[in-house]
Amino acid sequence: MRFSIDEYAQRFKMSKEMIHFRMRNKRLNYIIEDGNTYIIVPRSALEPQEAPKSTPTPQTPPNTPKKTTVAAIIALYQKENRHLKERIKILEAKIDKLIDDKERMLIDERRRIEQLYAHKDEQLKSILELLNTKMLTSQSAETVHDVGIEEPMDTFGRLVELKRYLKSLEYSSEERKQIKRRFALAYGNDIRVIQQNGEFFLDFSKYDYSDLLNT
Repeated sequence: MRFSIDEYAQRFKMSKEMIHFRMRNKRLNYIIEDGNTYIIVPRSALEPQEAPKSTPTPQTPPNTPKKTTVAAIIALYQKENRHLKERIKILEAKIDKLIDDKERMLIDERRRIEQLYAHKDEQLKSILELLNTKMLTSQSAETVHDVGIEEPMDTFGRLVELKRYLKSLEYSSEERKQIKRRFALAYGNDIRVIQQNGEFFLDFSKYDYSDLLNT
């Protein structure tokens, strides 16, 4: 005969959880028809249930089968709980590994972005320095032309007199003195500092003087 899960639970006084547990462990035969599950029970297994109850003998207390069934159910529940705990530990270990992998990926991505940013920042600085040098060169050439400075031509190429260049930038007297002292200290140790006839000259076509000209 076949019983639905509800019928089987009522007939054999068993919880649905225990029925599903036995089905998973293949301790019960069952079939699925049209989406419904039926448990197959041999008729021979039903006869003791249908036979009239006999008076228990003194050697077999009436409550003994019930106690055995409860103990078996508890043992099955404990076994299933241990199995679930083991599964939980495995899942937690997998989750921790996924989190660690994700964190490593994020750290590597952050480092890659920082390196890329630093490289771009260096490129930008180089471009700005080049533009600044070209602007200073262009400005100095225009200033010299406007004030009518006669630049000496020699093996150094096109030169700009430091004194007149500083005047064209409208530096204060103290600032001009400070820059001249800086050039005087650098003369002889810095190839950028050129002196002719007691005067210092600048060659913007070859050198960058931004560190010496800062006020």
